[in-house]
Amino acid sequence: MRIYFGLSLLLCMTFSALSQSPKAPSLKNWKRHVIDDSSRGADGTRLADINGDGLPDIATGWEQGGVSRVCIHPGYENARMQWPSVTVGLAQDVEDAVIIDLDADGAKDVVSCCEGTKQSIVVHWSNGGSSLDSNSWITTEVPASQGMFRWMFATPMDVDGDGRMDLVAGGKGAKSKLGWWKIPEEARDTSKWRWYPLRNMGWLMSLEVADMNEDGYLDLLFTDRKGGESGLFWLENPGPIRANILEAWTQHQVGGLGEEVMFFSQGNLDDDPETEIVVAVRPNRLLIFDPEQDKARRWKRMELLTPTNYGTPKATAVADFNLDGKSDLVFSTENASEPKMGIGLFVASSNPEVEWSLQSISGVDGVKHDIVVPIDLDGDGDLDILTCEEVKNLGVIWYENPAISLSK
Repeated sequence: MRIYFGLSLLLCMTFSALSQSPKAPSLKNWKRHVIDDSSRGADGTRLADINGDGLPDIATGWEQGGVSRVCIHPGYENARMQWPSVTVGLAQDVEDAVIIDLDADGAKDVVSCCEGTKQSIVVHWSNGGSSLDSNSWITTEVPASQGMFRWMFATPMDVDGDGRMDLVAGGKGAKSKLGWWKIPEEARDTSKWRWYPLRNMGWLMSLEVADMNEDGYLDLLFTDRKGGESGLFWLENPGPIRANILEAWTQHQVGGLGEEVMFFSQGNLDDDPETEIVVAVRPNRLLIFDPEQDKARRWKRMELLTPTNYGTPKATAVADFNLDGKSDLVFSTENASEPKMGIGLFVASSNPEVEWSLQSISGVDGVKHDIVVPIDLDGDGDLDILTCEEVKNLGVIWYENPAISLSK
């Protein structure tokens, strides 16, 4: 059994509950709710429970606003209202913000990846007190990261197996890499962070940790959007003893070679035990990669074309939205200026190789949506869609799934 980290930890309980429902309503009229629209250029949503109440909180980097912010889930009964939020620190040209306890003090910190002219990794340390008090956060930079390249994305992982969390990160543009930061015991002394590059990178778009070959070590699954080696790949973890040796990490290709691949997601789209990978590809496709049952680990490729009345594909997510026990496929887009639509839902048939039906989630709301997260934010038993919008400054938003109300 493969082990997946990240959003799946927040969603697994909801999936098991939904699979029991016999009804499958047609999903129309998804209502948009605003979580936070206080700054400009909301760029991604990363989830974790910051305050220990068992509910998912959100970190978002606001690229044009130059800040990173945290939104605290207010409880299911208040989820449709704007959430209590705080600016954890300044982060010029921030592209990604992720929640992680870097110094193992029991309080969650936030790491911002900055591109543009800033080109630095910035850490917002929780300094005790209320997470909603801006004075409870202290911001420092990682000196060795400054000016290295345009940092795009990061995710936590104990790479060397020492029991302390490290940080896998990468960027885009000239001299950019995918690699990992060794976080020392004195984590807040960022001058002691050590960088281990693993691969040249044209444009790191999406990154997850997963045990791809079931050897007990977490590997790195990622998309490189641009450059001479674009596509969907995974780097095989050689184990903690050799984790700091670049040549020890073997690269394996999944597919989409030479294409402009965007964000990917993982999920089971059919009845076999294997997990498929779905990746958005500009200008108009979603690629589905199904692992073959052989030692060579080949991947069968399928395609879904996105209609011309939608923007260009940006991100995907796999989940059962209409409660019929089969996984559906939601996708977000950018370049979706009106009359184009921004977020669509492919509703599953009994076989992912045959035609899917398409429903609109957002209508003509927004122009540039980002990662789409299936999650039950209002506690009613169906999966809503969390995302953000960057151009029209809709901010951090979610679309309420009407499935439960339609099935009653």
